[in-house]
Amino acid sequence: MPSPQDRHARLPAVLNSVYVIFSEGSSASTGPERIRTDLAGGAIRLARILARLVPDEPEVQNLLALLELTAARFPARVDENGDVVLLEHQNRRRWDRDAIRRGRAALARAERFGRGLGTYGLQAAIAECHAVAPNVDSTDWPRIVALYEALGRLAPSPVVDLNRSVAVTMTGAAAAGLAIVDELIAAGALADSHLLPGTRAEILIRLGRTAAAAAELRRALELCANEPERRLLQRKLDDLDHDRR
Repeated sequence: MPSPQDRHARLPAVLNSVYVIFSEGSSASTGPERIRTDLAGGAIRLARILARLVPDEPEVQNLLALLELTAARFPARVDENGDVVLLEHQNRRRWDRDAIRRGRAALARAERFGRGLGTYGLQAAIAECHAVAPNVDSTDWPRIVALYEALGRLAPSPVVDLNRSVAVTMTGAAAAGLAIVDELIAAGALADSHLLPGTRAEILIRLGRTAAAAAELRRALELCANEPERRLLQRKLDDLDHDRR
């Protein structure tokens, strides 16, 4: 272990590395699998080791909480064919309740330090909102919006804003969610990511603008390099084309 002074300086980079590994495992950017359990499982193992080595660091506990709570949903995120299952269609009985309990316990340990929520703590709190909700409609979307707003102030990024647009839309304010996405487009953010047109398509569908949504889905397909995600986008596009006939 490094000295306490060196540890304090080096820990953020270590946490970020574990977070990046898990993020790629949770939502693979390329390849035939949506979830790479080898990467995600390795990141969780590292986070547990860190939590034992530096138990007095709240953001270590928060990162562990985030990973556990997110991984708890893995069993329901893909079907037996490896295809993506959207949140609203997931069988929540398949969520890993032990992982949810571990994640919530880590989040509670971090809160006992009384230092407020950092970037991982805010994300863990968002994951907890999903983990405890019995279904999509009963999810505390206003709290998730508030947490994303706080995260955007603490660690601004286009991805945070894009996620906030989804949460805002889920509160029933689809037009406001679309405005957030359009601001990102105007700023040239996430220009090479399929997530932006894919999210815009979802909001446009809610607004009944199916022709524009179909165009966004085609753009998302051009940009997406993950095979299960491409199949999901194609299914959405096929459904739109069928409904418009």
